[in-house]
Amino acid sequence: MAETTAATGLTVQQWDDKFFVEHVQQNRFAGEMGTDENAIIQVNEDLTKKKGESITFALVNRLTGTGVENGGTIEGNEEDMDSRSFQLKVRDRGHGVRSHRWDNQISAIDLRKAAKQGLKTWSMEDTRDRIIRALASINGKPYFAYSVLGADGVVNYAAATETEKDAWLVDNADRVLFGSAKGNNSGNDHSASLLNIDAVNDTLTPGAISLMKRMAKEANPKIKPVRSDKSGRDFYVMYTENRNFRDLKNDPVMVQAQREVSLKMQNEKLFKGGDLEWDGVIIKEIDDIQVIPGVGAAGVDVAPAYLCGAQALGYGIAERWKSAEEYFDYKRKKGCAIMEMGGIGKMLFGSGADDTDDPKDHGVLTGYFAAVPDA
Repeated sequence: MAETTAATGLTVQQWDDKFFVEHVQQNRFAGEMGTDENAIIQVNEDLTKKKGESITFALVNRLTGTGVENGGTIEGNEEDMDSRSFQLKVRDRGHGVRSHRWDNQISAIDLRKAAKQGLKTWSMEDTRDRIIRALASINGKPYFAYSVLGADGVVNYAAATETEKDAWLVDNADRVLFGSAKGNNSGNDHSASLLNIDAVNDTLTPGAISLMKRMAKEANPKIKPVRSDKSGRDFYVMYTENRNFRDLKNDPVMVQAQREVSLKMQNEKLFKGGDLEWDGVIIKEIDDIQVIPGVGAAGVDVAPAYLCGAQALGYGIAERWKSAEEYFDYKRKKGCAIMEMGGIGKMLFGSGADDTDDPKDHGVLTGYFAAVPDA
């Protein structure tokens, strides 16, 4: 007797396994994700093996001591390794769709498969959006107002206030650049500093990128670059909005520099087609980074650019994305959902006496640049 079996790839477990692999591989930030301290987005799945609502990341600054030589005594000359911690809470997230069996009967497409594909796309976009919100966050609160969702899609925070932005700038003055010059910082007044950004002198340029790189290396403590597995070189990664990327791509200095970059960088994991590279910084265009309208000189729009080093963001996972199916109304309606227990946040460390005092962005240096719309 012939038996009917589910088509390969349609059972829940098979679909979930394939989906998670594709979710990681196709994510815009996939190349920057990793489980060790060298990753820009450090992934931690400790809570998949134990109960709890938060994951603690260890933030360890690089050693700067001179060491000893020629028979010198190490004992008593050890260096105090400055380490801090960052606690990230996970959230239960999910989304679903439901269809009636009559709709399945008359539809020209398989609604079940379409629903799963739609939910897969939604989850990938949701992960991307949470990463972008985390990059823009001010001490855990969103920089921008979101009408429904908050910093991690659950808590309804208002946009960060000017007082909160000023307090963040005070703590991160060595990690923020307004336009092309450090002197554009007006006494750590965030809105006043933005007003110094003009449409002519403060677009994103190779010179501004080199300045941000120097600031990252001179910050206290330094923002640690990522060491490439392939070449052994150190890199920073910068995420930029479309208009900033346009200005940089059209800069004559950058145009000349890119002629040999693709061949040189094609084996680098961090470098993808369409990326730019300048002075050890890989620049990536991210479509959904939000423009800040009218806050610059003469009402010019401004957009942030995020130069990231190791442990810029944390991604804590208690339960990987997975699907579930359910019947309703005497099995006349079928629902399909996708869900995750996880949290994404910008890594912060306390620069004061305690881990939570005077928080600094651990691995992110934020630049603000003029973002003039296309004519």
